[in-house]
Amino acid sequence: MDNRPIGVFDSGLGGLNGLLALRRFLPDENIVYFADSGRLPYGAKARGQLREMAKQDLSFLSSFGVKAILIACGTLSSNAGDILDTWSIPTVGVLRSSANWMRRLEGSGPIAVIATEASIRSGSYQRILHDSCPDREVIAVPCPDFVPMIESGHCSPEDPLVQNAVSRYLQPVREIGAEALLLGCTHYDIIREAISRFLGPDITLVSAAESGAVALCSLLLKAGKTGGRGETRYFTSGDCECFSRSASLFLGCDASDVPASSVPPQPLPNL
Repeated sequence: MDNRPIGVFDSGLGGLNGLLALRRFLPDENIVYFADSGRLPYGAKARGQLREMAKQDLSFLSSFGVKAILIACGTLSSNAGDILDTWSIPTVGVLRSSANWMRRLEGSGPIAVIATEASIRSGSYQRILHDSCPDREVIAVPCPDFVPMIESGHCSPEDPLVQNAVSRYLQPVREIGAEALLLGCTHYDIIREAISRFLGPDITLVSAAESGAVALCSLLLKAGKTGGRGETRYFTSGDCECFSRSASLFLGCDASDVPASSVPPQPLPNL
């Protein structure tokens, strides 16, 4: 048994999808969650800044003596994979784990990935999906408005703002007749219903957040490093009350019972 916590981080609410998945599979684990909301959105940052942010976020969670870290952020997974892979503590990013999930899907038709602008610009999702699914056409679509929209509370499939954004970005996915769509940013699970309604019931939606959580659970189970008391600690570099309020709505429970602690945003190089 290993009672050390698992670390999870994201730019904001999106990583809570990974936390929920971890709780489903390993409910007794202790988790330290860090939302770097003070530097949101990650998708608009330069690659050099993202790589520095990866080091800073990993260092922060490592200070809690975590046994493993889930990088529940497609933007960092696609721009700082080498940093994540060589970190002193075992890490799991959502890039490779979600590509492995896509590879197991049946069919031979086109597949698509939607992610932040920085993720798509890096080309990492396109390369790994081409390698994992060499016989399939791959379309990649950046959706820069999704994260700010979700973080501002626009998440309902009935919300006209959500409907407009989904139809605007996902029309190419519908036109190509994609058989599967990878939600390459963990925030996008929050508007999954709106995406599903627009694309129809025949397309398979794959969650990068859930695929990353499954990969991390498998790693811990194989290593025999599970155990804990089911405790969660929240930290944010943004507004604590705003995070707790939004997290409560998303998690379906009162996150204010375990209030988020404030962490000042760390400075970044000017690139």
